Amino acid sequence: MRLAFFALSSCLLAPVAAVAEDLQSLNKAYSSLVKRELNNKSIPGIAYTIVKGEDVIALETFGHLDTSKKKKVDKDTVFRLASVSKPFAATLTTMMAQEGQLSLTDPVTKYVPQFELAKPGAADKIQLHNLLSHSAGLMPNAYDNLLHENWSMEKIISQFDRVTPICEPDNCYGYQNIAYSMVQPAIEQVQPLSYARLLESRIFQPLGMTNASVGIDVYKDNPNTAKPHVLIKASKTGKKDSNGRDIRRYVWRTVKVEPDYYKVEPAAGVNASISDMAKWLTANLGYAPDVLSQELLTEVTEPRVRTAKDLRRLYWRGHLLDAHYGYGWRIYQFDGIPLVYHSGWVSGFRADVAYAPTLDIGFAMLMNAEANEINKLSAKFWDMVIQDSN
Repeated sequence: MRLAFFALSSCLLAPVAAVAEDLQSLNKAYSSLVKRELNNKSIPGIAYTIVKGEDVIALETFGHLDTSKKKKVDKDTVFRLASVSKPFAATLTTMMAQEGQLSLTDPVTKYVPQFELAKPGAADKIQLHNLLSHSAGLMPNAYDNLLHENWSMEKIISQFDRVTPICEPDNCYGYQNIAYSMVQPAIEQVQPLSYARLLESRIFQPLGMTNASVGIDVYKDNPNTAKPHVLIKASKTGKKDSNGRDIRRYVWRTVKVEPDYYKVEPAAGVNASISDMAKWLTANLGYAPDVLSQELLTEVTEPRVRTAKDLRRLYWRGHLLDAHYGYGWRIYQFDGIPLVYHSGWVSGFRADVAYAPTLDIGFAMLMNAEANEINKLSAKFWDMVIQDSN
């Protein structure tokens, strides 16, 4: 399937061979665009990186850690990655499977015996690989609402016996956070380290991701962390809308970091800086084979289940020709170019990361605000790259 999926781009390799030769020039134009968007929307802070093979073309930072504007965002400022944590979990789980420590065809109930569904025997059919590809057959975002309650993961998992699958495993796509994080007990039962410590020892440290971590405590202890921001209604503008209602001005408010999604470490528990993301992208492009082998990279980016809803994404829908989910990664055809992608959104933060294997280019953006502009800016970057090649 991978060969068929990437075949579409094979005829484009000649014209795009020079696509990154002038990335520095492209970055100047793109940087101006990002700065303009930040100023127009008063976004507190943004950081992005562009890599070409082993070379870091750009590490750009804008704005501040919070609305007090006492400290600027820099290349080592730590952001929450939210769901951009999922590629790390999938990579680690697949790595362990390739080493024979576990099998991706193991049933989830082997490691989480309390996991049951309303349909008898249905839970036993769900395997680890179904968690990584969101193909377990569960309704999307099952019980995410309970992460906002003072419930333990054990108590939340106990509620799944009320859930009836919407399809058989492998037959449909349903995005998950709680179910996705059931890979953690599997990982922790087959070796002595915690999930966080294993991720650090197998990925963060070998790749030199010195600011990366897992969990809320590490985030809070770091003095150079971007603070989360949400939009709130502020003063009246003195203007009224077409219905005669007062139009209010919206402003970004600094809020406390919430622990909710830190409960699901594989799904949303990673913190990292933009310099860390540059190293992560370089490794995924194949330039750290001692850490991420080509066999590993091939397996996690194999398209597993179609995600047709992605084709309607705002700012992306004019470019996407096809969309799938692999293991922890979305696999797109963006104007005919294969793009390995994931986004993240958690209270007060947004994150995007993507790389184009055939172009040998990677891009990541981190933002300490819940601003949809990240969708526009990410899509615009890849549009500029491809247009620059034509």
